[in-house]
Amino acid sequence: MLGRGYVTFRSARGSGWRLMGEALSPYRSVVILGSLFAATWTAAKVAVPSIVRVIIDRGIVPGDSGALALGAAVLIGAGVAQAVSTGLRRYLAFKVSLRVEADLRARLFAHVQRLHFGFHDRTQTGELMSRANTDLQQIQFFLVFIPITLANLLTVASVAVVLLLTNVRLALLALAALPFLNLGAAWFSRQLHPVVLALQERLAGVASVVEETVAGIRVVKGFGAEGLQQRQLDAAAEAVYRESMAAARLRAAFLPFLDLLPTLGLVAIVWLGGHEVLAGRLSVGELVQFNAYVLMLIWPLRMVGMLVAQTARSAASAARVAEILETEPAVTDPSDPLALPDGGGPSGQERGMGAVRFEAVAFSYGSGGAAVLDGFDLDVAPGEAVALVGPTGCGKTTVARLLPRFYDVTGGRVLLDGVDVRRLALADLRRAVGLVFEDTFLFSDTVAANIAFAHPGAARETIQRAAELAGAAEFIEELPNGYDTQLGERGFSLSGGQRQRLAIARAILADPRVLILDDATSSVDPTKEHEIRGALAEVMAGRTTIVIAHRPATIALADHVVLLDHGRVVDVGTHAELVARSARYREVLAEAERRDEAERSLAAADEDRVGAGS
Repeated sequence: MLGRGYVTFRSARGSGWRLMGEALSPYRSVVILGSLFAATWTAAKVAVPSIVRVIIDRGIVPGDSGALALGAAVLIGAGVAQAVSTGLRRYLAFKVSLRVEADLRARLFAHVQRLHFGFHDRTQTGELMSRANTDLQQIQFFLVFIPITLANLLTVASVAVVLLLTNVRLALLALAALPFLNLGAAWFSRQLHPVVLALQERLAGVASVVEETVAGIRVVKGFGAEGLQQRQLDAAAEAVYRESMAAARLRAAFLPFLDLLPTLGLVAIVWLGGHEVLAGRLSVGELVQFNAYVLMLIWPLRMVGMLVAQTARSAASAARVAEILETEPAVTDPSDPLALPDGGGPSGQERGMGAVRFEAVAFSYGSGGAAVLDGFDLDVAPGEAVALVGPTGCGKTTVARLLPRFYDVTGGRVLLDGVDVRRLALADLRRAVGLVFEDTFLFSDTVAANIAFAHPGAARETIQRAAELAGAAEFIEELPNGYDTQLGERGFSLSGGQRQRLAIARAILADPRVLILDDATSSVDPTKEHEIRGALAEVMAGRTTIVIAHRPATIALADHVVLLDHGRVVDVGTHAELVARSARYREVLAEAERRDEAERSLAAADEDRVGAGS
């Protein structure tokens, strides 16, 4: 997060302005056209008091009805010009601001998808949602104000020129407040900017609490933690209130100052101008013109406070968006990517592709963090299935994350078919490596669309075949609309085992060279695990597979078992061999069995819940 020091805020504000300038550059011509309409509106508005002066001095005072009629016609023309230019100015302002908002949202979304897993590990979803919505809306609000701001500046400058040409003494008196206004606005901006930046961060905190609570509502309700989440939201909302009140106090101190200055100027003009008229040095029309111009200054001066506040908030929001866009991905495509050896088919199985090698791999999450892997070596031959087994925290899942380059190794190297994965294009690498995670995620879409996620154009027969291999076809056919059934958010309308089988079908349809099953049967009740074990065996046949597992039935699918401990390989053999000779292996299995026993009732309850709701 950005700090709260002045230098930091000044730097952040600079990056915000730079971002808005870049976003506006493709629409320069529209901005210029909108500015011309703003200038037209200003010219017509500023002309009105002068037209009224002419009507009074040349029409009303001498009793010339022709001059009065002509002046009235000119006045109508000025009003029409104001109306037309106002409408066009507003239309173009909204067109540009909404277009920029959409462009920045698309750019932010694309960039967030490019960012590495480490960024997403430490960044809350609600924080990203706040920047993609609330902060971008603040930028849009500011851009709408640009033509209005220009019109106000032109109005002040034009009025100043007309007043000076009419009567220098009265003009200086009327404009005497402007320097004080500039000083006050500068002070207001300096004080307000850090407050509104902090406010945007507090709003993001509220969004994070709400997002986490809604996403984890089953956990919240399961542990009766509604009160805890409510207290967290109350604390976040109280922080928003405090920052909002700090901004309100600044506005309360500055805005009355804006109201007072023009009023004092108007009083001075009426007093001194009245004496000038009595002395014959100023006409009645000129006095009315002066008063009209001073009144015309009141609205732009009052707008200064709102414009400064919106500018400060928009600059803060733009800085928060720029902070994300300026974050460089830690995992990127190489400058000269190599191609994977051709295996004769999408999965590379036809010519024995899919060899995986970890050479003296070291890895830790974050700089200075404890090593998760340290001197890790592993060879998996093409078509071989290897099970990684070990206690919690030994590095099994990390191995699965390093092969597709979710993270880069800090030492050693990882090779796929003899090529360092860092030399491969990310798209090619991730097409070659299919994963089924322990934490299954399904999209709010149809069953068929979820299975065909990697290949949206896949034929229905291909989708059905993948579902059959994953042991999912039977329950899919029992759904209300079969493969066209719309799933709820994250697929929670299905049981854990059903979600897991759909995830396996998704990986099958991708047809990767290497399949990684990261505790892929963990959400399946052990009593029903046999339903997909046969399907997994068929999918794994002839395909390089890394199985991360703790259940003997799943481990038995592998050709070899690799026992990990403290980030290293400590033993290799078949399941039976390790049971016979390794006390540590037996301890890991016993610990897993105890964990399974505790989870078995929860999994069964999940299956019963879905069955009752169907």
